[in-house]
Amino acid sequence: MQNSVLLYRHPLSGHSHRVQLFASLAGINHTLVDVDLVNAEHKQDAFLALNPLGQVPVIKDGDFVLADSNAILLYLARRYAPDYLADNALEEAQIQRYLSIAANEIANGPAAARLITVFGAPFDAEATIAKANAILSVLNDELEGKTWLVGNKLTIADIAIYSYLAHAPEGNVSLEPYPNVRAHLASIESLPGFVAMQATAAGLAA
Repeated sequence: MQNSVLLYRHPLSGHSHRVQLFASLAGINHTLVDVDLVNAEHKQDAFLALNPLGQVPVIKDGDFVLADSNAILLYLARRYAPDYLADNALEEAQIQRYLSIAANEIANGPAAARLITVFGAPFDAEATIAKANAILSVLNDELEGKTWLVGNKLTIADIAIYSYLAHAPEGNVSLEPYPNVRAHLASIESLPGFVAMQATAAGLAA
C-alpha cells in the first residue's frame, strides 16, 4: 500500500492546488499540510530545510522531498499515475510546452493579476491583465474543437493550467471572451475526484 504523500501547501496557492488536484484526480494517497504564509512559516528554518527557496508547494514521499509544482506533477505521474503522461515523443514535447506556459505566461499573467487583488502584490495591474488576455487568446484558439490540450486524454498539461485560469476573474481577468477555455475548465470540473481551490471574493469575483 502506498504511504501518504505529504503536500505542504497554502489553500490560496494555485501552484499548490494543481498538485492537490492531480493527486485527487489520480487517486494518489496524500495528506495536506497547511503552511502559514501570512506569518512567514515558509521562511523559517524548518520549512527552508524542505525547500531553500521558501515556496510552496513541497511534497514529501517517504524520504524523498521535492519542490516546484510542475516538477511534482511529473514525479507523481511517473511514479503513481503514468496514464496522465504522454504516449509518444511528440506529445511529451507538447506537455512540456504547456508546463512552460504555466510557469511563464500564466504565472506572469492571470496568476500575477490575482496576486495583486488577493495578496496586494506590487505589480502593474494593467500589464498583468494584458498578459493574461494574450495567453487566454492563444489557449482558446488551441482548444478549438478539442476537449484536452494534448492528444485525446487528460494529461498533467491540463491540470497545470487549470487553477490560475479558473480563478482568473479574482484578478480582474474575464473569461467571457474565451468559450473554449471555459469549456476546458468545465471538463476538468466534471471529473470524478475534482477538488476546487478555495475561492476569494476579489476582482470580478467580488
